[in-house]
Amino acid sequence: MTAPDQSGDAYQKGFDAQLTRRIFVYLKPYVPLVVAGVVLALLIAVAQPMFALIQRHAIDTYLVPFERDRTLSTENLYRGLMVAALGYMALKVVEFCLTYAFTLAIGYLGQNVLRDIRGDVFTKLQRLHLAFFDQNPVGRLITRVTSDVDAINQFITGGLVSLIQSSFLIVAYVIIMLRVNWKLALISFTVLPVLYFATNFFRARLRDAFRMTRTQQAIVNTKLNENITGMLTVQLFGRENRSALDFDQSNRSLLTANVNSVKWFSLFMPVVAVLGQVAVALVLYFASRNILGGNGVAAGAFTIGTLYAFVQWTQQLFQPIQDLADVFNNLQAAMASSERIFGVLDTKEEVSDKPDAKPLNNFEGSVSFEGVWFSYDQTVTADTPASDDRWILRGIDLHIQPGESVALVGATGAGKTSVTALVSRFYDVQGGAVKVDGVDVRDLAQYDLRRHVGVVLQDVFLFAGTIEGNLTLNNPDISHERVVEACQYVGVHDYILSLPEGYQTEVRERGATLSTGQKQLLAFARALIQNPDILLVLDEATANVDTETELRIQHALQKVMLGRTSIIIAHRLSTIEGCDRIVVMRKGRIVEQGSHRELLQKGGYYARLHRLQYAQGDAAD
Repeated sequence: MTAPDQSGDAYQKGFDAQLTRRIFVYLKPYVPLVVAGVVLALLIAVAQPMFALIQRHAIDTYLVPFERDRTLSTENLYRGLMVAALGYMALKVVEFCLTYAFTLAIGYLGQNVLRDIRGDVFTKLQRLHLAFFDQNPVGRLITRVTSDVDAINQFITGGLVSLIQSSFLIVAYVIIMLRVNWKLALISFTVLPVLYFATNFFRARLRDAFRMTRTQQAIVNTKLNENITGMLTVQLFGRENRSALDFDQSNRSLLTANVNSVKWFSLFMPVVAVLGQVAVALVLYFASRNILGGNGVAAGAFTIGTLYAFVQWTQQLFQPIQDLADVFNNLQAAMASSERIFGVLDTKEEVSDKPDAKPLNNFEGSVSFEGVWFSYDQTVTADTPASDDRWILRGIDLHIQPGESVALVGATGAGKTSVTALVSRFYDVQGGAVKVDGVDVRDLAQYDLRRHVGVVLQDVFLFAGTIEGNLTLNNPDISHERVVEACQYVGVHDYILSLPEGYQTEVRERGATLSTGQKQLLAFARALIQNPDILLVLDEATANVDTETELRIQHALQKVMLGRTSIIIAHRLSTIEGCDRIVVMRKGRIVEQGSHRELLQKGGYYARLHRLQYAQGDAAD
């Protein structure tokens, strides 16, 4: 099983200016939306305190005078209250329109940034070397493209927006409260220091809780991907209950982390609300006791309407302050997620094209291994001792002529598959060079190289889509006639026509509806459609088909190999007896090479393998 993802523990700071600047880079194409959002937020901040002003005017101008003197005209009272109500509703409509436009603009901004970041991460993953995927579980990478990217979106649409909007609102409330009555304003502000210390206290706890939640989420994603992808193995070995218990343990850890976050958040929100009510209580207390220089409400120093407005403003002031405290949660999420995302984007492309990569003109198809030393361990260098067990290939020298067919044989772990992986430059060697047509593959553009190389894998991967789409890999330049010709070549054409929709039949994920043999035939057809100059057939690609199908594939393969440089890996020696040359490998070295007949006459390692294999075959019969 995969080791737990501890990447969530790597980030410790609440704010990182460099990471924030990198996030802001994604905002540059949408500067008009950012400006529109800021302007709309400012207008909303101006509008919201005005509601209490309208209510203050209605109370002081109409309700209080009428209450004190019932001889006043009720008609004037109703007319005044109607004007105030219409003004209130008109302002509410304006606020609604501003809020709608603001939400729409920021939502559009966030979704576009989300798309851009996700696209950049996916594009980067497409360019990274295979060793990166050997070292990083799929579940962890899925978390990067989904949850981590979404956290940045939440920061932009929630955190950053709340920061701007709440800041404007706080400034607006503070200004209007100070202008209306600075003494009542100062009384309202007395709880702010307490709020500041409470916010810092809860912020630290929420940061730690959030970090643990992200870590556990990545672990759950990894285990989920492992078990779904390996469901055949799980069921084959009866590990359903054990896998369920293992997943339940990780799931409970995620539950505990989330509950811990909720616990601190559920404490923080009431604390802020209580402090807001304390501020209101203080305003009412001091006003009622008439201690503001002896000139309170009773003395007419400030009106009932003013007191009512201050109660409203004090309550409303604490909402943006509370929102600002919430911004930290989004900020922490964004910092932790952006660190991991930019960690992927900053990953060095170990296998990358040189700026002056050479094109492959007049391709012939010769392949040469010149003193090649190779290990999958990226820490291994040319200075690593030759006796180190991490070496997969040890000083390989092999020269394959254009059009020559070469078979690689040897025990498991001899390095056969590694040889073919280096021809396509999925990895770079630590010592020596792999050359195609006399040019080091590191000097060639990867796309240019790989379009000349066709690969047939034993473990065939089929995408969800149509059969023809899988054969052409959705390349519009490949005609249907070419697809049909290749399928007829490998003997899978009649089978495809027997399907309900022929070549347009939908294939489920990983080809779940096809047999292993059928998928293998499709893999051969897919390789032939590309018309490669170098054909790599890996790890006994005919091993999982019946005898009749194998004979059909062998016949087609012999025709396809004509005029092409071919490297075939085989465990069943009977399948490669007709190759021009057989290269025998053992523990990363070439120990023998020659034709089938020559190697048998030599009586060496190949001859022993041949006798052993046929002895096993006779025993099985």
